[in-house]
Amino acid sequence: MDRPLLNRRLAEFGTTIFAEMSALAVRTGSINLGQGFPDADGPEEVREAAVRALRDGRGNQYPPGPGIPELRTAVAAHQERFYGHRGLSYDPDTEVLVTAGATEAIAAALLALLEPGDEVIALEPYYDSYAACIAMAGGRRVPVTLRPDPEAGAYRLDLDELRDAITADTRLILLNTPHNPTGTVLSPEELTEIARLAVEHDLLVITDEVYEHLVFEGAHLPLASFPGMRERTVTIGSAGKTFSFTGWKVGWVTAPPELISAVRSAKQFLTYVSAGPFQYAVAEALALPDDYFTQLRDDLRAKRDVLAHGLSEAGFRVYRPSGTYFITTDIRPLGHDDGFAFCRALPERAGVVAIPNAVFYDHKDAGAPFVRFAFCKSPEVLQEAADRLKRL
Repeated sequence: MDRPLLNRRLAEFGTTIFAEMSALAVRTGSINLGQGFPDADGPEEVREAAVRALRDGRGNQYPPGPGIPELRTAVAAHQERFYGHRGLSYDPDTEVLVTAGATEAIAAALLALLEPGDEVIALEPYYDSYAACIAMAGGRRVPVTLRPDPEAGAYRLDLDELRDAITADTRLILLNTPHNPTGTVLSPEELTEIARLAVEHDLLVITDEVYEHLVFEGAHLPLASFPGMRERTVTIGSAGKTFSFTGWKVGWVTAPPELISAVRSAKQFLTYVSAGPFQYAVAEALALPDDYFTQLRDDLRAKRDVLAHGLSEAGFRVYRPSGTYFITTDIRPLGHDDGFAFCRALPERAGVVAIPNAVFYDHKDAGAPFVRFAFCKSPEVLQEAADRLKRL
């Protein structure tokens, strides 16, 4: 057989650096700050809700294709609760779709909305599934690079670069805010200009907002709430990041009916349905009191500060995130400029695992000296990691 066993466009997204580094963490007994999964489960009452659903026989067989009505209603109520003051609301029957996590939502949206040859603008660095899903849909990704500002200790979007990236072949913008891996939270001024460009050029926008409640400075503003954007925006949310149940894989899409219908048409040939009992539990989680969401944010902000301080003391240049649970660092002050080599050696040198940011770039050189750490771990684990990194 002389034909390749994997489409050449997808071959570059084969075994990921995440799997490699996690295996290395196990082999060396290192603290794994590479992958973004919490080291403690979410609220007990939400876990109990899942157990009740299992015992009561709710969701053990195929749930409805769009998702159980209780969860779709809860998603719509959640949007109204947090963003209704910005005029944002959705009909749970026609404008909400439940998915197997945010990753499936991204895949289904891109498969539904792209034709071969369509251009997709994405903010670089970007989560690796974005590039793979654009390739699967036959699209062409056009990166617009977020640039590090060492004086500010943050990453910036160049709006002129974004404007220049739009061509007659641009179909949509794939946006992520709060942004993984840089922790950037796009400002009202940046979002206003993105919205203006989308309306001017009649573009669709897929916006990944799974870190909506993990904002430490500023505020999360859904792009769909800006003028002219509700009718052209597919918004993606997830229970994994907000409730620390990343293994449940419950996500959702909110959008106008015609876009939901298109995304559902693609989604039904991916997983069809998933996570039946967990959908009931997530419906209850979304109704938790405001104190839960406030405490989640405050706890993660404190964890961010523990790790950021430790990384700075160890000699890294730290880009303090305004959101998410990731910190990007520059390794050049430590005398290194190759993030892959640095991360592969780090477990043996210090007993800590990180991820090289270059994996999130088309322009590998732009990401080469940067490394990402996750801080969704206990304060004790983060302090131990910080102490270990002082060996460098």
